[in-house]
Amino acid sequence: MTVPLTKAGRHAKIAELVKRHKVKSQPELARLLAEGGVEVTQATLSRDLDELGAMKLRADDGSLVYALPGEGGGRIPLTRVGSGETPAARLRRVAEELLVSAEASANLVIVRTPPGAAQFLASALDHADWESILGTVAGDDTVLVISRDPTGGTLLAEALVRLTDRRGQTA
Repeated sequence: MTVPLTKAGRHAKIAELVKRHKVKSQPELARLLAEGGVEVTQATLSRDLDELGAMKLRADDGSLVYALPGEGGGRIPLTRVGSGETPAARLRRVAEELLVSAEASANLVIVRTPPGAAQFLASALDHADWESILGTVAGDDTVLVISRDPTGGTLLAEALVRLTDRRGQTA
């Protein structure tokens, strides 16, 4: 028997499945939802994944799997699917994949990412709980990182670039 869920309930079920399984495709996710009694169209599932900020990341076995950024409020320790990855290790990996540049001014750092990736990088920053970071605000391809230190932007930008093991990318 299928049980209709509210949008919020469906989103929670999707988040639970993506966390528990290495979900590689929308049809696979639709099947897992159906096994749990939730029937969903492909269009609705696609829209739900977009609204949840889902991205595909490389799993330990090299396959691409869905991952979700953390949600606001309390810090939810997100891990790479099946890896037990710490928030610090996750931040390093995400920064290596997504950080394009970091530019500082006073206590602000503008971080550039590929289109659509800013929220994912901001989530990794938020969950890493760096004491020097007051908070982040993400757009599509830009993250505003706010340093606690009124003059700490430059040091913070340099620390972010060091995560990627690249030099000369700060401006």
